[in-house]
Amino acid sequence: MGDPRGFLKVERKCAKSRPVHKRLKDFREVISLRSQAVTLEQASRCMDCGTPFCHDRCPLGNYIPEWNDFVFSGHWKKAFDLLEAGNNFPEFTGRLCPAHCEYACVLGINDDPITIRENELAIIEYAFKNGLVKAYPPARRTGKKIAVVGSGPAGLSCAAQLNKAGHKVVIFEKDDKIGGILRYGIPDFKLNKRIIDRRIEIMKKEGIKFFTNVNVGKDIRLTKIRREFNVVCLTGGSRTPRDLKIEGRELKGIHFAMDYLIQANKRAAGLIVPEEAIDAKGKQIVVIGGGDTGADCVGTAHRQGAAGVTQIEIMPKPPASRTQECPWPEYPALLKVSTSHQEGGKRQWLVLTKRFIGEEGRLKKIMCVKVDFRKDEGDSAKPKGRSRSGHIMKEVAGSEFEIKADLALLAIGFTHPEHNELLKNPKVELNKRGNVKTDENYITSVKGVFSAGDMRTGQSLIVEVIAEGRRSAHCIDKYLMGKTYLPAI
Repeated sequence: MGDPRGFLKVERKCAKSRPVHKRLKDFREVISLRSQAVTLEQASRCMDCGTPFCHDRCPLGNYIPEWNDFVFSGHWKKAFDLLEAGNNFPEFTGRLCPAHCEYACVLGINDDPITIRENELAIIEYAFKNGLVKAYPPARRTGKKIAVVGSGPAGLSCAAQLNKAGHKVVIFEKDDKIGGILRYGIPDFKLNKRIIDRRIEIMKKEGIKFFTNVNVGKDIRLTKIRREFNVVCLTGGSRTPRDLKIEGRELKGIHFAMDYLIQANKRAAGLIVPEEAIDAKGKQIVVIGGGDTGADCVGTAHRQGAAGVTQIEIMPKPPASRTQECPWPEYPALLKVSTSHQEGGKRQWLVLTKRFIGEEGRLKKIMCVKVDFRKDEGDSAKPKGRSRSGHIMKEVAGSEFEIKADLALLAIGFTHPEHNELLKNPKVELNKRGNVKTDENYITSVKGVFSAGDMRTGQSLIVEVIAEGRRSAHCIDKYLMGKTYLPAI
């Protein structure tokens, strides 16, 4: 490494966020990019460790120590070339990835880990700013045509890789713009949509074709697509939300989190939303679910002028630092305080939603109860209420309470891809969880049809989805050509 003792001299320094009182007035990105000097200094903290666990824990297998060393040495182009070799879209992961690599950093055993994600973001933004990111159409074409259904991270990475191999690739997207969940599921304050557009323009110049407002399965049958293309890859994501079927669910003012976020993103983009507006302005908002989607709802509600925001979670409050139950280098379930939480609102843990209470058909309150998780010492079959950690959830007697709510947002995850016309004609076999079933080569039950991403695995992380797209492209190229030079990830 350029400075093998850098980690002893320099403390971890993260990017700064825009002041809360300013950022609540708009949907611009919260995080401000660091200066090159700060990034160089932070890159010097990367140790000359014998085994880089960060590389192992990254689903994309990023060459993290190597590009950190290049950055420290001022070789930004070399750092970019190495970063691009393992990741098609570091501008996305640099903003949205939960950075499992950082929790596996060797320095993290007894100190703060390297700012890997922010270093990655600094590299790709330097590359864009200095004209290093260019379109490179393949020198030759194979004559093979591939249709990718869905333009989320999995579909885009699959298409990018297959285009590099010389195949003609067409992406079909049912929405009006490309990007999938990146476009309408992620708020602008986390990912400005010009970042997506910037990348799509490069992909277009490289020869990839995009068709929007095309709902494959409804507007055009999968069988017809299959006849026109050598291969079809389904990357439609996992978009069926988990519901909360309790008393009062029919009341007005209860919505799925993704429906709310999609509307908010479209309105922020200046688009007209044809359906009834889901707006937090002047309302008491309750977000049910403590994950990233719930946090996105919290930040969006703040910007829309909510009178108050409460986020409730059924699980216990996570610890602020590692415990003996989750030693290094495992990814720990730690308390996440997002920029949305820093902006205000309340958070409550160990809360079970019992029923919705309304007046004249509209939500007014939510009845809740506190719960407790106790370790199950028995070895009987898993009873209802037992968590994955082997604890049994029990309601705390006499702990019932009410929360005022004009708008409730269900952010409790997704179950599987939509079981719509796309998967019915021809019938695509599903697994027990309701996801598209494939073999180890990403091939579905329908000849010539592949699947990748959340549609195949269920809800996952952006970095895992991009890796899925790359692996599926490897398998598709080998299927078509008999061999492949595309990397397996």
